[in-house]
Amino acid sequence: MTSMNPTLRQPSAYLPVAMSLVALALVLGYVAIFGVTHEADEGAAAHIWQLLMVLQVPIIAFFAIKYFPRQPRQALLVLALQIVAALAACAPVFFLKL
Repeated sequence: MTSMNPTLRQPSAYLPVAMSLVALALVLGYVAIFGVTHEADEGAAAHIWQLLMVLQVPIIAFFAIKYFPRQPRQALLVLALQIVAALAACAPVFFLKL
């Protein structure tokens, strides 16, 4: 069985995961400080979260286009990790209706 480490060390592999974790920390930090608030105007935290989530898309697409033909199994595992991280960042927003 081949190791996923060389593929995961590529910036296009770990950047989306890191961005998702930052987005998750941003939401959890905001809720911890300000609580669950429903405002008419979105604040800076919401805009930063949106940017972090949207900017992952081209990075993930680049990763998939570059590495999936070369190493399909490893690329699929990294893509699954990226998707799980993105869903983890979206979960608090969805469940808390932020």
